[in-house]
Amino acid sequence: MLAALPRTALGFFPTPIHALPHLSARLGGPALWVKRDDQTGLATGGNKTRKLEFLVAAALDQQADTLITVGAPQSNHARQTAAAAAKSGLKSALVLRGTPPADRTGNILLDDLVGAEIFWAGTRNLDEVAGEVAEELKARGQRPYLIPLGGSNPIGATGYVAAMAEFIEQARSLEVKFDAIVFATSSGGTQSGLALGAKLGGYTGRVLGISVDHRANHLVPLLVDLATATAQYIGTPLTFTANDFEVNDHYLGGGYAVLGEPEREAIRLCAQTEGLLVDPVYTGRAMAGLIDLIRKGEFMAEQNVLFWHTGGTPALFAYAAQLA
Repeated sequence: MLAALPRTALGFFPTPIHALPHLSARLGGPALWVKRDDQTGLATGGNKTRKLEFLVAAALDQQADTLITVGAPQSNHARQTAAAAAKSGLKSALVLRGTPPADRTGNILLDDLVGAEIFWAGTRNLDEVAGEVAEELKARGQRPYLIPLGGSNPIGATGYVAAMAEFIEQARSLEVKFDAIVFATSSGGTQSGLALGAKLGGYTGRVLGISVDHRANHLVPLLVDLATATAQYIGTPLTFTANDFEVNDHYLGGGYAVLGEPEREAIRLCAQTEGLLVDPVYTGRAMAGLIDLIRKGEFMAEQNVLFWHTGGTPALFAYAAQLA
């Protein structure tokens, strides 16, 4: 099914799964494990690499020579898109929210290093500005291919259908029954792909997205539509309802990309117990949610819980003053 779809090799797969015994002991809860999608490659890696393997292939099929995408200033997706373009012999153009910062650090530094052309959108709608940038590039003679926020369309979400199949095979090899998978959810492509992959592969554990920026009543309808559309794209007659998705929106804190005490604790706890780096925006917030759920008794001591690490390490440097 997936083997017939266009795909470009960009990442290092399968990403490892390993136990987190010291963090588990500190929290006194279930056995914790991590799947390291922060180790996929592409300028420090992250979950978007999986999506980009299918998106870049689609761009090459259309004979594009430039990838365009949108995001926040410290967008992990934008950085990985720019790196994927460089690795594939393409140019990249990034449309980022806001204005150029005084300090070009974190993901913005890496965007520069891999050769991205950055367009700052100010407070304007990102997709509208991206459309204007596409026209500007066409006027220069370039052939742009537009990738949506987070790579979250049916083509991109297919990357996490494949990822779930990879995980199921690893769990079988490890002889571990994972009762739950916990991860950061935002634009929807990762969670939609995992949900579809779980149905196809027969995984019956919890697939729990900790929302980093949207209320569940906003995100779940998007997940339903995207998972159903992705199923259609890969050629399987599955449809989804709201009951197929578990989204926890209790950890939004001060808002998207606002570092709070729960994220600070999660970042330091993971680093100091396991040498594992989680970021201020996505994985730190999701890990803070998981830590709180463990403390509240959401998971039993005999369970195995997998934290799916979606990346984001470069953003730590952009938050250096707040983490000091």
